[in-house]
Amino acid sequence: MESKFFREPNTYVEDVMLKVLDLKRSLEFYQNILGFQILEQKESTAKLTADGEKALIHLEQPTGVAAKQGQTTGLYHFAILVPNRLELAKILKHFVENNVRLGASDHLVSEALYLNDPDGNGIEVYHDRPSSVWKWENDQVAMTVDPLDGEGILAELNGEKWEGLHKDTVMGHIHLHVSDLNKAREFYGEGLGFDVVCKLGSQAIFISTGSYHHHIGLNTWAGEGAPAPSENSAGMKAYTLVFSDKQTREDKVKRLRGLNYHVEEKDGTYIAYDPSENCVVLAVN
Repeated sequence: MESKFFREPNTYVEDVMLKVLDLKRSLEFYQNILGFQILEQKESTAKLTADGEKALIHLEQPTGVAAKQGQTTGLYHFAILVPNRLELAKILKHFVENNVRLGASDHLVSEALYLNDPDGNGIEVYHDRPSSVWKWENDQVAMTVDPLDGEGILAELNGEKWEGLHKDTVMGHIHLHVSDLNKAREFYGEGLGFDVVCKLGSQAIFISTGSYHHHIGLNTWAGEGAPAPSENSAGMKAYTLVFSDKQTREDKVKRLRGLNYHVEEKDGTYIAYDPSENCVVLAVN
């Protein structure tokens, strides 16, 4: 994992906030299956960490929460980036031993595993190949969906045991369902300064800063014009984007407002909603 993509001057995803039906059930999954540690827990909320310091996942069981709705905007998946192929091998073996239902893909830039949490939230666990081997042409990075060499990954193991997520694990990216790709591109591109680095037909784009393969994925696979989920639906509540400094954030807030997007400010925290009503917390490193 190359940490340069997750520090200044880049803008990147830091954490994801989820509404869940049953906090106890979710904590069992996120600890025992994914290997997170509890950083802080209250009656209806919990913060989860990989390094014991920074929260990557926030769980909340709101009053009156309902099952996650399908065919809406919102979370497609969030992606947990482990530091190397060996760490992916450890967690793959752990998943297999626990009979976790998995999907898997080789994306050229990365190798990835896919699963769902108990509420149906999509999760990717992946490692990046070195950026020196990524193939770029005209500012577009080559990505694909090829079969994963699971046996090759497991061959990395030399008796090492899975002991939870490595402390250098970060939130690698987030992938969102949106209702209109052009409007999403305006919000994230013209507004927040992300570059389109890969297109998948007319239904998905991948955007980043600093020439990462993607910090955010955007798709219309839930249908063009898909509605936002109801307020009490389980699923993503919000996610956080981190900017390098306050002035950069101020500039982006000004850009968003200039494009007629509403940005709330409360106690020094900025919150924006993209055109598909995905909630974005705008933070500073």
